[in-house]
Amino acid sequence: MTTPPTTVLVVDDDRANLDSVARIFQREGLETLIASNGTEALDLLRRPEVSVMVTDLMMPGMDGQELLKASRTIRPDVEVVLMTAYGTVETAVAAMKDGAYDFITKPLKRHSLVKSVQKALEKHDLAAENRVLKAKLAEMGSTGGRSMVGQSPAFRAMMDTLRQAAPSTATVLLLGESGTGKELAARALHEQSNRAKGPFVAINCGALPESILEAELFGVERGAFTGAVARREGRFERATGGTLFLDEVGEMPLSAQVKLLRVLQEGELERLGGTQTVKVDVRIVAATNKDLQREVAEGRFREDLYYRLNVVEVRIPALASRREDIPLLADAFLRRFASKNGKVLRGFSPDALSVLENYAWPGNVRELEHAVERAVVLARSDVLEVSDLPETVRKGPQGSAGQLVIPIGTPMEEVERRVIHETLRHTKGDKTLAARLLGIAARTIYRKLEREASGGGEGPGSPPAE
Repeated sequence: MTTPPTTVLVVDDDRANLDSVARIFQREGLETLIASNGTEALDLLRRPEVSVMVTDLMMPGMDGQELLKASRTIRPDVEVVLMTAYGTVETAVAAMKDGAYDFITKPLKRHSLVKSVQKALEKHDLAAENRVLKAKLAEMGSTGGRSMVGQSPAFRAMMDTLRQAAPSTATVLLLGESGTGKELAARALHEQSNRAKGPFVAINCGALPESILEAELFGVERGAFTGAVARREGRFERATGGTLFLDEVGEMPLSAQVKLLRVLQEGELERLGGTQTVKVDVRIVAATNKDLQREVAEGRFREDLYYRLNVVEVRIPALASRREDIPLLADAFLRRFASKNGKVLRGFSPDALSVLENYAWPGNVRELEHAVERAVVLARSDVLEVSDLPETVRKGPQGSAGQLVIPIGTPMEEVERRVIHETLRHTKGDKTLAARLLGIAARTIYRKLEREASGGGEGPGSPPAE
């Protein structure tokens, strides 16, 4: 995969020192970006080409240590080198515990500065190669060369939940938008479970008419209806000893829901047209892109079945919330389709990769997969260019790493709520850091959260005005 050029971000409120350090790196052949304060630095950090940030420790407003903490939230892959005076070495050492790679004391020595940054770049590159290698190994080890690929916090959190749930016998409900990879998640659960040697059987509950769905699920006795000339096992029996994946379970008709509930409760079923009870030993994984609680409230889904299915709930993140994974996914798809089509491709051009990273991806991972397949088939050279990508991707809606995709028409109060909660999720609940990232006062976050908790009114206990 083609990677963007290496860039070093230099941050210092002393303009003379800022320019001097930038010139040192430029003479070493490194691309540089400069910022005179923490706020400017955070904006520049979102650029994918930034690999290392060199920042002064003592700065007005957001100091180097606060900038370091913010950078670990926005770009945890960027290595940070601190510049500090002798009197603040203890502070610099403390900052290294927060994730800084190294610190250099002032007055700066050119050799020491360059050496530190070069080692930081080496660490950054090794970590990037490691992420790609893990993704390749995961794909090679998966069924049919298909697996869930990613390294983003949202992806890792989901995979951790799947790994915890896999060895159990609990029913799992996978929730997520269309195209996020719910069936791959179900397969991952199966492959990491004690039933991995048993069958994995899938059925799309929304793709079949009611009568055919029940026959497919529960089986048919001979003579049950016209055309039933022989006994036929259903998906439950075929999945015995393994896992049955009920995709789009929110589309299941109420009559089939009743029969499904009985199987979940009793572990037995009757085939259509039969009276004999058949025991089944199946682990159920269900998936839907619907809000099942709303479906229950509106009478379209049984409440008792909902609670039976929702023993362990796993939310599959949308691609918009795991943009760090787009290069890994795109590279995995490129290699798969290049091999399938007998092509030798080196990767994406920087411009093509930028387009992929900045597109909104309303169709999620499935849309990305199809876009890359199309680009591979139509590629004119050994590097995929912007012109090889579908027009819908080149000219479609944009989204940015670290930003929410919010539908047009969402009330401003709801927009603010979502942005605050998403930022707090990334800062692990650190309200002061979240306020820094959002450019607002911490008291504003406290006030809005307490107002939300009290049902709309201003709650007590807000911090004093700053």
